[in-house]
Amino acid sequence: MMAAAADGLGSIAIDTTQLNMSVTDPTAWATAMNNLGMVPVGLPGQQLVSDSICVPGFDPGLNLMTGITPINPMIPGLGLVPPPPPTEVTVIKEIIHCKSCTLFPQNPNLPPPSTRERPPGCKTVFVGGLPENATEEIIQEVFEQCGEITAIRKSKKNFCHIRFAEEFMVDKAIYLSGYRMRLGSSTDKKDSGRLHVDFAQARDDFYEWECKQRMRAREERHRRKLEEDRLRPPSPPAIMHYSEHEAALLAEKLKDDSKFSEAITVLLSWIERGEVNRRSANQFYSMVQSANSHVRRLMNEKATHEQEMEEAKENFKNALTGILTQFEQIVAVFNASTRQKAWDHFSKAQRKNIDIWRKHSEELRNAQSEQLMGIRREEEMEMSDDENCDSPTKKMRVDESALAAQAYALKEENDSLRWQLDAYRNEVELLKQEKEQLFRTEDNLTKDQQLQFLQQTMQGMQQQLLTIQEELNNKKSELEQAKEEQSHTQALLKVLQEQLKGTKELVETNGHSHEDTNEINVLTVALVNQDRENNIEKRSQGLKSEKEALLIGIISTFLHVHPFGANIEYLWSYMQQLDSKISANEIEMLLMRLPRMFKQEFTGVGATLEKRWKLCAFEGIKTT
Repeated sequence: MMAAAADGLGSIAIDTTQLNMSVTDPTAWATAMNNLGMVPVGLPGQQLVSDSICVPGFDPGLNLMTGITPINPMIPGLGLVPPPPPTEVTVIKEIIHCKSCTLFPQNPNLPPPSTRERPPGCKTVFVGGLPENATEEIIQEVFEQCGEITAIRKSKKNFCHIRFAEEFMVDKAIYLSGYRMRLGSSTDKKDSGRLHVDFAQARDDFYEWECKQRMRAREERHRRKLEEDRLRPPSPPAIMHYSEHEAALLAEKLKDDSKFSEAITVLLSWIERGEVNRRSANQFYSMVQSANSHVRRLMNEKATHEQEMEEAKENFKNALTGILTQFEQIVAVFNASTRQKAWDHFSKAQRKNIDIWRKHSEELRNAQSEQLMGIRREEEMEMSDDENCDSPTKKMRVDESALAAQAYALKEENDSLRWQLDAYRNEVELLKQEKEQLFRTEDNLTKDQQLQFLQQTMQGMQQQLLTIQEELNNKKSELEQAKEEQSHTQALLKVLQEQLKGTKELVETNGHSHEDTNEINVLTVALVNQDRENNIEKRSQGLKSEKEALLIGIISTFLHVHPFGANIEYLWSYMQQLDSKISANEIEMLLMRLPRMFKQEFTGVGATLEKRWKLCAFEGIKTT
């Protein structure tokens, strides 16, 4: 099989003039220098060269996908192959042991072996300097650790050509260049030789590389075609040929405003094609007449749009006039505020803000007035152009309107100057007052502000303390009630226990029947229930305040409207709208104090379990 594969190598030496492409790949020695930390190989079958030189698990078909630029995995700087180390770093090669031979590295002081320029798609290496007694099996044993070998062609002159399955395996084989090969432990000259591994030019490699390049070119052309088709503008719709039926349909389309633009293009193309003759002249004349009638529709449409534009201009002018009047009122407010009567009562910061606001509003007012005046001038110019200055009365009106506009502008400017003068006077008076009141400095103001802030915080803390104290008092009263109930129940239990003891003794002495004991138990249970009812009545005897009575009335009304009951959160959210200070706990305690009016029920199962309160005041009333 190896011999049959060797026939596929053909003529290995190809003239370099046949290659039209310059390949600038790093030399094999620079690539092999990446393997700096390789340990010596002592076990048979162990990898000779580390995968750090080449791309680990490189898939040659990866770059055949559409739209991906072909990538040479041996180009440094792309991240696939680490860049070669600096040339001044010396590579320390180790001894490599195989089953039938041993490889000794060359002297590190000697220059590295030279290699030729790498051919494109190179998968074949030239191996020279082999020992005379080296067989094909020994060569395969040494170089099959670099990768899968597809063919070995050995010559009688101590050299051979080896073809690998992938391109990156060639770099591992180049690493062995310079090693001295010794067969077994023999010192005979025929059993030793210095290996020289170099790139080889093979027709099969170049043919496969050309096939890949053509495939990539086809994919690139296909991708560009798809991109051009995507970016190409859509072609215009095809125009049908002339016929009497199509002409009748086109005449109907010309009368329709929505389809007129499409129909007029078809009519134009028919006329340019030369479809007009004696038979079709009348039909084409009627279609041209329809196109002419569309002119009137267009003019009417233009007139309506112009009218809408005039109305919009008028509305804009009216809105602008209203805005200007409001600006005038705002400026008047600021001017009134800057007068002496009101100005003295404002603080320094307030005066500063009022002055800034006044200046800003005056600037906006002036800009609005200029815009309004510009609109009026444009209208006057349009009116003068339309009338062509024929009648002297119109000229007088235009002059009067222009004079009125100028007078209005001068009046506005005079008012603004007067207001500025008033503002300057007010500022001078402010400066005088500040000089008189030098004893009040900014430090005093900041201290006053700090004192006010502290007073506010103290008041807030006092209110919080009062609320906390009220809550504590409520809790204490509840605890006292609970303690009283507990002591009362304990005393009652003691009495019952004593009664039970006495009854047992009587039964033992007098031998009473079982029915007497049952009666005694019934009496004790009735006493306990009566005591509980008394406690409940004591708890619900009286209300503390009118507020509680009012709350009971509101809650009763709310629960009467909700016959299926309501949870405490729903009830609290309703009551909070009436009294924001009330709490859910307070409402629940009030409901628990009145068991004859309100009762608590559980609805739902598991995670949906919910407690609801219902109104039970009407359940005790018996209707006849």
